[in-house]
Amino acid sequence: MAQAPISAIVLAGGAGRRMGGQDKGLVKFHDQPLVTHVLARIVPQVDEILISANRNLDDYRALGYPVVIDALDGFQGPLAGVWAGLHAAHHEWVLTVPCDTPQLPADLVQQLAAPLLKGHAEIVVASAGGRTHPAIMICARRLTDDLGKYLAGGGRAVHAWQARHRTATVEFTDAAAFINVNQPEDLSGCLN
Repeated sequence: MAQAPISAIVLAGGAGRRMGGQDKGLVKFHDQPLVTHVLARIVPQVDEILISANRNLDDYRALGYPVVIDALDGFQGPLAGVWAGLHAAHHEWVLTVPCDTPQLPADLVQQLAAPLLKGHAEIVVASAGGRTHPAIMICARRLTDDLGKYLAGGGRAVHAWQARHRTATVEFTDAAAFINVNQPEDLSGCLN
């Protein structure tokens, strides 16, 4: 997004239940933590990086970016990390990506930003292969208070919060770019 700087929040604060309790961002893939692959994909596309994490904080800080911790206890889901990141972000537009998507497109921000530049949306979500990826979005930082109210009311579903706002979806042609590593066997599906 050439006209406006953008912050990014890498969401690494989950409990990793489907990964046997492992911290997914630190699971090794090609001898590097998954989060390192995600960072390599998005660092060239944004102006600020934040990592949302709730454990192994020293490992995440060692990557050289600020780490934000959920204000809500008990692994409340990705929106808790988004909320913490929105509070810490310095730019009006904020990209969020999970720590377990190592093959994100090199033009992710450029494509997601197009509807924002036209004023068509305040949230833009990625979609590929007929599947929407709600945690991969760009949203306006001004939605921080609304997200806080949604979380305080018990809301946790990302897509339900997005539906409260002007949301656009951008279809990407390469579904493999959005492979999500939720369990150990998913690592074999990555091409990286």
